[in-house]
Amino acid sequence: MRVATYYNNNDVRLEEMPVPRIGRGELRVKVIASGICGSDVLEWYRSKKAPLVLGHEITGEIVEIGEGVEKYKPGDRVFVSHHVPCNTCRYCLSGNHTVCDTLRSANFDPGGFAEYIRVPQINVDRGTFLLPDGITFAEGVFIEPLACVVRGQQKARLKAGQSVLVIGSGISGILHIQLARTTMVGRVIATDISDYRLEAVERFGADVTIHAEEDLPARLRQMNDGYLADLVIVCTGAAQAISQAMQCVERGGTILFFAPPVPGTTFPLQLYDFWHDGITLTNTYAGSPDDIATAIELIRDKSINVRDMITHRLGLAETGLGFQLVARAQNSLKVIIEPQR
Repeated sequence: MRVATYYNNNDVRLEEMPVPRIGRGELRVKVIASGICGSDVLEWYRSKKAPLVLGHEITGEIVEIGEGVEKYKPGDRVFVSHHVPCNTCRYCLSGNHTVCDTLRSANFDPGGFAEYIRVPQINVDRGTFLLPDGITFAEGVFIEPLACVVRGQQKARLKAGQSVLVIGSGISGILHIQLARTTMVGRVIATDISDYRLEAVERFGADVTIHAEEDLPARLRQMNDGYLADLVIVCTGAAQAISQAMQCVERGGTILFFAPPVPGTTFPLQLYDFWHDGITLTNTYAGSPDDIATAIELIRDKSINVRDMITHRLGLAETGLGFQLVARAQNSLKVIIEPQR
């Protein structure tokens, strides 16, 4: 079968690999759509593991079931989660599924930028979801990123009436804006360094957009009745964004660190100010099976508009172009690879 093998952002090669063979309790899935995630183009994270086949936002069709599989059948349309928790460790039992050791090691074989994947038994058991008729394969690639967003806003304890500032208006930022809208929040403000993205977020529910190079705290007060933001969601790992978040959170507010920072990154923190002003710092990573189920319902019910976020649909041979589009972060939102093309 054909796969797109990642060496670096500028070197993604169309190669051949044997179709994965499945065992007891496993599935073979024909990949129909696979989204390129912003994390896929983080070279500090991906290059050290290269070469490898990436792609974890996938939908497809089951073509073969292993012995003992009863819940699924060939022809079923599915979303498959690459990371799944054990549901039995101390972390899972306390609701912290996304720090589970099993979740951090589970994956499918080889990756979503391939014509077929093997779904291990544990992923079949707790990471495979039937795709509702109301969700297309392309729309289904948003299930995984939206599940991460759902978990993030739950951790941030977002409430109706609160103001929200989203720093970084890529796919995650837009999903955060749309999900916040379902909570009936107050004013939603978005910022980015890209005019293209700022124009896009206005279409997806942002009340106000501010270019990241402006005096963000001052502009925020102008647009938010004299106040800073009750919740600041940081959707970029840039150090400048972290600094801006610290300056833009209102007393009693929360900062949610959503995007992964570069390992080793440190930041000076005025602890007295956070203690005195009652600021909460929290973070999030990945999504649990319950978060995935919620994301599926939100997309099926059209509570979240994902269809209009798709800007590029490319064949497997064009995966390298897709990586360049996402890495440049200029004139694209969601780039989807369709391996059967």
